[in-house]
Amino acid sequence: MAPARLRPNPDTSGAAGGGGAAPAQWFAAVPGAAAGSVAMQQGGGSVARSQAFRLPGRHGYAVEFSPYLAGRVACATSQHYGIAGCGTLAVLEQNETGIGLLRSFDWSDGLFDVTWSENNEHVLVTSSGDGSLQIWDTANPTGPLQVYKEHTQEAYSVDWSQTRGEHLVVSGSWDQTAKLWDPAVGKSLCTFKGHEGVIYSTIWSPHIPGCFASASGDQTLRVWDVKTPGVKVVIPAHQAEILSCDWCKYDENLLVTGAVDCSLKGWDLRNVRHPVFNLFGHTYAVRRVKFSPFHSTLLASCSYDFTVRFWDFSKPNPLLEIVEHHTEFTCGLDLSLHNRGQVADCAWDETVKIYTPLCLTVPV
Repeated sequence: MAPARLRPNPDTSGAAGGGGAAPAQWFAAVPGAAAGSVAMQQGGGSVARSQAFRLPGRHGYAVEFSPYLAGRVACATSQHYGIAGCGTLAVLEQNETGIGLLRSFDWSDGLFDVTWSENNEHVLVTSSGDGSLQIWDTANPTGPLQVYKEHTQEAYSVDWSQTRGEHLVVSGSWDQTAKLWDPAVGKSLCTFKGHEGVIYSTIWSPHIPGCFASASGDQTLRVWDVKTPGVKVVIPAHQAEILSCDWCKYDENLLVTGAVDCSLKGWDLRNVRHPVFNLFGHTYAVRRVKFSPFHSTLLASCSYDFTVRFWDFSKPNPLLEIVEHHTEFTCGLDLSLHNRGQVADCAWDETVKIYTPLCLTVPV
């Protein structure tokens, strides 16, 4: 059994039925709220089409659609809310009758993130609580093809580069470093240091080769270039830990961050003094943010308030819809590249859901 996570952090906090009590700062936006208790509005956020798949005894941390096959989704999960125990990578397949399990892979520690290969439809990479990365092949169910173990603490994020001609992976860790990997090489190519807190998110730019962003508990968003040794841009983006970041698919200079202060903020790299938008509404920490692959101003976020929210930052009233269909912290979120408007999410309630929110069934 893996050792318990010792650091107080958002994902060892006490959801209903979960582990110990959450640090008070995670709930600061709701005066008087007790850790792990959320006042939910029932019946909110209807969806046009929805399917669910349950993973008994596994709590979802990350979900990602395949870039190759419509309806194929990977979910990284952990036992015991990621505090202790093992992890499972579930590869799911959606069809007309529902969602089925195509393949599952177990690892000896919790799995916190997953990314699909951009050059092989069968290959995925996960990151885990023991600091390692695992490469899996759905056509080879016996175990990981390779394991990379260099991070000295939890590997919390992993992402495969989307720019043409690159086959690079970036990982982020609670050891405060990001590492660059070529899956064909057995060790990291480079280690990026500079953050003064744990790294929660590392995301490649979809536009600029060799460029990635990282979000950290040190309250900064940083942009890096693999061709240069130091950090390229440092943005003090929030006055709270930043749990997630993402790049706009239509503007190479625009990123979004989501943080423990319950807000999302947009950042233009040409002028980082002030955010270009602020989005408020979540009542607990924002766990993951994702820009739409089809709309330049639309994005989604999920939170420890159990909700997924859809936004259009170009509108005077940017909140488009609230989907409330989980009963625990909602941690994983992705938008399909194949089926316009389709969304996948996962939560600590042991379920993965694939659905189309009403706001994405009509032109935005």
